[in-house]
Amino acid sequence: MNHPAHTDEYFLGLAIEQAKIGWEEGGVPIGAALIHRGEVLAVGRNRRVQMNSAIRHGETDCIERAGRLPASVYRECVLYTTLSPCFMCAGTARLYEIPRIVVGENRSFEASEEWLRSSGIQVDVVDDAECVALMDRMLAERPSLWLEDIGEVV
Repeated sequence: MNHPAHTDEYFLGLAIEQAKIGWEEGGVPIGAALIHRGEVLAVGRNRRVQMNSAIRHGETDCIERAGRLPASVYRECVLYTTLSPCFMCAGTARLYEIPRIVVGENRSFEASEEWLRSSGIQVDVVDDAECVALMDRMLAERPSLWLEDIGEVV
């Protein structure tokens, strides 16, 4: 059931919480939440370091943790993410026709927003100060890990 406290700020907060957990685990501080009609289906975080994974970004981890769902469910979801999605994560959202993505920040990284919008997906960037601070800390304290994660040579 949709609760009055369940706003974009609330759901982005769940993603931020996941990002902080990922940071404390020694990983990349990016989190996500998948919401269907005001209900949390799953949360996730970038777990490339923790799982020695090539594809467990915040959004893909979240969607994987939601489990196998009918297409009709995805088409009524909102994906919240602390950082603008890479093309892998954007492609996953597009594949499942998730109609709206709320992005915590896109100052640190932005690659797919125009492509997503051209596909009919609503992308709302909220420029959240906490999301910006998480990535600023990442870039300052673990720059080689970030460069590895976005595919640059370290």
